[in-house]
Amino acid sequence: MRRLVTSAVLCAATLGCGSWSRVGSGGQPKPTESLTRVLNTTQFYQRLGRLAAGDPLPFVGNVAFAAGPADSVIGILGLSLENRAFAFQREGNVFVARYRVSLSFKREGATSVDVAREEVVRVASFQETLRSDESILFQQALRLTSGTYHVSVAVRDVGSTSESRAQADFTAPSYGPASVGAPILAYQATGRGNLTDPLNLVLNPRGSVGYGSDTLLAYIEGYNFSGPATVPFKVVDEQQHVIHQDELRFRGGHQVESQVIRLSPDSVALGELSLIVGEGQGERKVSALVSFTQAWVVTNFDEMLDLLRYFGHDDEVSAMRKAPASERARMWREFYAATDPNNVTPENEALNQYFSRIAQANARFTDEGVPGWRTDRGEVFINLGPPDEAIENSPGTTANRIVRWSYINLRLDLYFRDESGFGRLRLLPSSRADYERTLARIRRQGG
Repeated sequence: MRRLVTSAVLCAATLGCGSWSRVGSGGQPKPTESLTRVLNTTQFYQRLGRLAAGDPLPFVGNVAFAAGPADSVIGILGLSLENRAFAFQREGNVFVARYRVSLSFKREGATSVDVAREEVVRVASFQETLRSDESILFQQALRLTSGTYHVSVAVRDVGSTSESRAQADFTAPSYGPASVGAPILAYQATGRGNLTDPLNLVLNPRGSVGYGSDTLLAYIEGYNFSGPATVPFKVVDEQQHVIHQDELRFRGGHQVESQVIRLSPDSVALGELSLIVGEGQGERKVSALVSFTQAWVVTNFDEMLDLLRYFGHDDEVSAMRKAPASERARMWREFYAATDPNNVTPENEALNQYFSRIAQANARFTDEGVPGWRTDRGEVFINLGPPDEAIENSPGTTANRIVRWSYINLRLDLYFRDESGFGRLRLLPSSRADYERTLARIRRQGG
């Protein structure tokens, strides 16, 4: 996946690597509120302790800490942004957007640390301006002292003046002899041997990884071990099952020693994970997420398949539902690729539009006593989009209520009627037949 990275970090050394193995039975995660997560990823990431903001300019951020020279702490703030949120302008043969990040770290009794930067994003095609995945990474390194900081971030689109804000509290720890830092979730990491060396990291601000595809990388530093030492490391899922445990080994005699742990997710690891290093008062941990993609937070396989009930491809969905756990990751990768209308981009635009319409249907159709996406109007909206015209015979009443939706380009009129008088609008049988014929034609044509 190609991302534009705007960063203020450098430098080098070698890493130790760790491998993953399963411990205990673990079991499949219990069903979670997947639909809630799909519809409100901002709220979900906030619960994970991230800096998260919604429209008009959605972003997710995180702050990682490491020991610095003397008693200082290095803080790195990373933001994950999407091209689609920015107002791109054509400049010559490329499309350009400009955004400004203002951030503040405030600690009680100390002067706040404030930074403002303006960045430029350049992409080669109009299609890239519409990307709704993580396509831009912003990063800023700061020199801090230990303590709890109230961190606030504002991201402003210079071209449209759209702006979103987020805030959260983060604690910069102190690092004594024979201590370890919390795992830092990153896309790239190069270790260092001295506290005066800068951190060379590209953060994974969301702390998320795609099911059955990407690798989750956790970078860990140990400080000033006088001799050989081992430190426990484990990964715990949402049900508090330990799905991996190991020991990190430090040789000693160095200011900084680096370790890298890599996770290749499978069906057992779906959901929120806690990566924990150390124990007792020296314990450090970070939350990570294994989801189907970074665009929507869905972490239970069966619930994902249920959410795809209107997407078509019923045979493939049914096959995934019947497949053993060992085959699901492979089948999901194949399904994702097969349903992607534009394999030049890393995202699946069809699935992104589908889930976006689920969210919109849930917000629009709240008057039937069931989730909006499960209503007849929700089904039609998800597959055909909003109607060009909607007319109701008796607004505000339920008795004999009839709603007509018109799709001009499709030459289609659909009628919904509340036949029971309890507020449930159902497609009339003739409209159901017209809708299904139209949908079948659109899918045959690849629309």
